[in-house]
Amino acid sequence: AVISMGAGVDHLTRDPSLPDDLTVVRMGDDGLKEGMREYVLMAVLAYQRGLYQFIADQSTATWKRYFAPAAAETPVGLMGYGALGRAVADALKPMGYPINTWSRTSKPAEDGVTHFTGTGDLAGFLAASRVVVGLLPGTDATRHLLNAESLTHMPEGGYVVNAGRGGLVDLDGLLACIDSGHLAGAMLDVFDTEPLAADHPAWRNPKVLVTPHIAAITRPLSAANYVVETIRLMESGEKPPLVLDRNRGY
Repeated sequence: AVISMGAGVDHLTRDPSLPDDLTVVRMGDDGLKEGMREYVLMAVLAYQRGLYQFIADQSTATWKRYFAPAAAETPVGLMGYGALGRAVADALKPMGYPINTWSRTSKPAEDGVTHFTGTGDLAGFLAASRVVVGLLPGTDATRHLLNAESLTHMPEGGYVVNAGRGGLVDLDGLLACIDSGHLAGAMLDVFDTEPLAADHPAWRNPKVLVTPHIAAITRPLSAANYVVETIRLMESGEKPPLVLDRNRGY
């Protein structure tokens, strides 16, 4: 077996020499969940409470009051509702944010969460979400789902956070939606090509915050415990919880 040191496994699945019968296990330790929860909470709060406007005003010593909408008026859409998505939802729900989710397969009903499923629901999911958070795995089916066309379904002044895989977002299309004024901005941790090229306009866009793929890191202690438990399960003939499904790509 191979145990990935991250939640993503696309770096393995794109290797043509990967044997078809080799078990691949995704990392699912608590450290990853904690990091993702913190990162998304930081991004949502910064957008909702107008942090970037206050930073800009401070540079010019401008005293201008901004009254933020309530959390209840700021629905957050999670693209991907696996272990990381649920951890993020658990952090946001107690603060009053309505939660939307978008997944490939249907999810059981739950309080405070509205589930959207499949490509037919994507436009409705985007229209219902003031903030859209990318947490999806990197597969052919998820590549550039967020692009210049699909992002127009989001409410005017909406915000995009991508912390899953860079391939989800067509960066040129996103920047076009921001520059046109349709979207307020974005916080981006992952990109099609990393590191992001130094001459890319995203670095210099005042409405975009670029972070260098640090949203959720594998923490040695919790990861080691997860690896030990995975090996224990396999040695006892049981199936670990996050085995790669080759057909789905995650």
